[in-house]
Amino acid sequence: MALRYKIDILQALKDSGWSAYRLRKEKILGERVIQQLRHGDSVSWEVLSRLCDLLACDIGDILTIMPDARASTRGGIQDTGEGSGQSSE
Repeated sequence: MALRYKIDILQALKDSGWSAYRLRKEKILGERVIQQLRHGDSVSWEVLSRLCDLLACDIGDILTIMPDARASTRGGIQDTGEGSGQSSE
């Protein structure tokens, strides 16, 4: 399973009065974290908690769980259901 952002977090922060400049200036988020959010990269749970506080929301409002492509594979080989060694006849 992979976590993905449901919303554009930086835009939501901006809409709530928190520009990237203000976040850096008031030392709420560092430049690295802002860049991670800008690129959709993962951030720490501490940062996610801080974002929820700033946006007055729950974690489920900003994150969603997506099925991982690897969940349908075994050992790097896609599971097609064939070759199980058992005949259906």
